[in-house]
Formats: sequence, structure tokens, C-alpha cells
Amino acid sequence: MTALPAGLTTGTWAVDASHSEASFTVRHAGISKVRGTVGITSGTLTVGEDLESSSVVVTLDPASVDTRDANRDGHLKSADFFEVETYPEWTFTSTAVRAAGDDYVIAGDLTIHGVTRPVELETTFNGTAVDPFGNQRAGFEASVTISRKDFGLTWNAALEAGGVLVADKVRIDLDVSAIKQA
Repeated sequence: MTALPAGLTTGTWAVDASHSEASFTVRHAGISKVRGTVGITSGTLTVGEDLESSSVVVTLDPASVDTRDANRDGHLKSADFFEVETYPEWTFTSTAVRAAGDDYVIAGDLTIHGVTRPVELETTFNGTAVDPFGNQRAGFEASVTISRKDFGLTWNAALEAGGVLVADKVRIDLDVSAIKQA
């Protein structure tokens, strides 16, 4: 049994979507990176008496993808990529939580484009605070790198000089604020 981080108390914590962000980065044309966000629609952290009895469930909305380019966003929502009409949600459901030095690893099942794969989120607990409205908040940052091909996202275009337009590896970063529920 691994003790909880200082300040994190047992109970249910709801992800505050308006103060949380899911972002991604992928190499484009082999020379630059495209960054974007996907909206978090809901999330619950259930903090048990120890890390091993704690869990996380989060849902994201791929139709909310925003790369600051409407044409690219439309392409990402299409059947070439996210196929949002058929697959309107992405989910993450934890299967284990463990300490990793001063940080944590949250293992779980990530579902994107109707395909579920195990991933491990490298996670930092940023502490707790009481906001001006009396809410107890907890902050976390997490990241994982996935292969988009593992999730059936295989669209690409060959480049004249060799290589492809969109890299396979995608980094996903989460910045989460959660509010303790009564």
C-alpha cells in the first residue's frame, strides 16, 4: 500500500473541464510540429485510502478538436482521422495507479477511434488549494506518447523529398484541475 500524496484526501473529485486541458503534439512534414486541443467533457478521480485503491475515468470530445486552422480541424474530424460521427467520444479508464519516484504512473485503457489500447500516463501531482469560492482543488499534469496507427489512424500523404506528412507518434498532455465533491 502506497500512501497518498500530502494534501490529497480520499473521496470523489470531479474534473473541472473549464480549468483543464487535453492537448496533443505531432510532427508535421518531418520539420515542424502541429499542436491542438481536445475538449474534456467529464472526468472523475476516485481517491481511495492508498494509491492502489484510487482510479480515474475521463471522457473527451474529438469533435471539439482545435488546431487553430478550421480546414485542418475539419479534416481531423472526417473519416480520414477521428470519424467523429461514428466515434463521438474518447475515453480513459485507469487500471492501476502507482508511485514512480516523486511522481506517479496511471496505467489504463485509452479508447480513440473505437480502438482501446493500454497506456501509462506519467503523472505529476501539483498539490491542492482552496479557491475563492471555497472549493478544494487538486492539480495534476500527465503525458503519454502513443502510436496513432495503434488506434487505426493511418491516413497520410507521401512527401516529394521522402517521408510522410503526419508522423506516427503523438504526444498527449493533460493539465487537470479537479474539485472535491461533497
